[in-house]
Amino acid sequence: MPQPTTDHQHPEASPARPRTRPPAREGGAIVPVLAFAGITVAVMQTLLVPVIKDLPALLHTSPADATWVMTATLLAGAIATPIMGRLGDLFGKRRMLLASLAVMVIGSLICGFTDDLVIMIVGRALQGFAMGAIPLGIGIMRDELPRERLGSAMALMSSSIGVGGGLALPGAALVAQSADWHALFFCAAGLGTLSILLTLRFVPESSVRATGRFDWLGAIGLSAGLVALLLPITKGGDWGWGSTTTIGLFVLSVVILLLWGVMELRSAAPLVDLRTTARREVLLTNLASIMIGVAFYAISLVLPQLLQLPKSTGYGLGQSMVVAGLCVAPLGLTMMFTAPLYARISARRGPKVSLMLGMLVIGVGYGAGLGLMSAAWQTVVISVVVGAGIGLAYSSLPALIVAAVDPSETGAANGLNTLMRSIGTSVSSAVIGMVLAHTSAVSGGVTLPTLHGFRISFLIATGAVAAGLALAAFLPSQRSAAKGPKTASLAPAALASPESTPDADEQGRQHTLVAGSGGFRGHVLDPDGAPVAWANVTLIDGGGRQAGLTTTDENGVYALLPRTGGHYVLAATATGYAPQARPAVYEGDGLPVDVDLVLARAQSAPEHATAVPS
Repeated sequence: MPQPTTDHQHPEASPARPRTRPPAREGGAIVPVLAFAGITVAVMQTLLVPVIKDLPALLHTSPADATWVMTATLLAGAIATPIMGRLGDLFGKRRMLLASLAVMVIGSLICGFTDDLVIMIVGRALQGFAMGAIPLGIGIMRDELPRERLGSAMALMSSSIGVGGGLALPGAALVAQSADWHALFFCAAGLGTLSILLTLRFVPESSVRATGRFDWLGAIGLSAGLVALLLPITKGGDWGWGSTTTIGLFVLSVVILLLWGVMELRSAAPLVDLRTTARREVLLTNLASIMIGVAFYAISLVLPQLLQLPKSTGYGLGQSMVVAGLCVAPLGLTMMFTAPLYARISARRGPKVSLMLGMLVIGVGYGAGLGLMSAAWQTVVISVVVGAGIGLAYSSLPALIVAAVDPSETGAANGLNTLMRSIGTSVSSAVIGMVLAHTSAVSGGVTLPTLHGFRISFLIATGAVAAGLALAAFLPSQRSAAKGPKTASLAPAALASPESTPDADEQGRQHTLVAGSGGFRGHVLDPDGAPVAWANVTLIDGGGRQAGLTTTDENGVYALLPRTGGHYVLAATATGYAPQARPAVYEGDGLPVDVDLVLARAQSAPEHATAVPS
């Protein structure tokens, strides 16, 4: 049966035919495989930290130019996250996840075979491009996992950014000390290849698709704006914060992003739905994400330096590169182990509470760190406490975003949230780098950061957490979907026409909500219970106006998100079947209402539609 084209859907933009859900024996591997992919791409962010001080000599360049090897990865990751998220929504999240990992492997191999600065920067940019895998993995989990597993799974995927960064420090230090530094890139290529193979074997393609075309002009505009914003943030210390270049780029970024925003608001199929982004729950979550990013990166900058400084300074701990990495590794490990704890807290109190609790724990960790800098074991304590807090906070973010956006926008929305965290880490790197530079002192003819600078850095991180806590306090109170099923009653019979009024027993039937999205979701079925592919499903509001229109996929699945809560009518039509409709109520609380529609064949159309329990 051909797929009809709706007013908002271009024929050439029709989604690829989705795969069915994998059998149960494979479904259990989705979470660890996606989490491994997230950890793999996050490793790219800290892969070269152990050798960063040696990069000028290794690449035969100046210290200022060597920093581009780190900056390229950051910029590429920031650009890739929202773009790959949107591409995944349109063309398949698994497909884009594989593309991200493949680009990372290519970039790693390029870096592994070169000592040339320009080629190295290109390879590092390709490695950073893989950061789009994080929101793609969250989107796949939302589409494929049952409600009871979704919370902890998304928490683990979200935390993989910190887990990969934390675990990479000791691993990369060990490789760098025992082998040629190019081995770091070959190890990264191996991890990426393994992740691709596991994804091909165990991860299904999501059946959820957005409609419309990819906004190439919007992608170019966002990329230009982000480059103009992040370049002066990361290079301002080298160029001078008051220099013409730095100030000019900041002004240029504001102009570009404002024009981009106007263009996106006028676009029928925007790269980022700014109206959705402006919702209170989405906007405040993204702003809080920036603050958490600042706090996360501060400890990664301070503790390794403190641990490796010589004891002759009076405050340095004189540890080797590997020991320093091992002392910071609990930061990532603790984040991994807090995902199940997040699921329990969120199930009882909601993701807002777990987010605020996480930020409180981060604040406690940094506060204690102001006085715990005199022994290596103390840095381990700081890493554990701060890691636990960041794990809780990071785990809460996708649940807050997912509950506020349509299923077809999951990838793009989580990509934007990941971008906000990247901006936070960029700001943290720039500000703390500036603080450490301005508070440094000369010891033995060498300029070294001071204990005073480390403590100011911790205070900055504490202030960022306090700001994030204030932002989170204004989030709407919300219980996690994992708390338990919620029911939605059917609308009064008066809302529907006589032809679409359900029987009395159907009016009393409750419809269980499923995790992951708001609005109406369900199946269109024939009288034998088989799915009806490519059926049109129209959403009609209480005033009789069309509030939404979509087409079922190959499995008869549809999803529609009303702008507000209220009474609605769902009407389904398909070739060879009689049009059918039924009323339902959406409470507007971000939780979905599951409503199935059964179509009668045209020659024997009944007087009303029948609901089938899910």
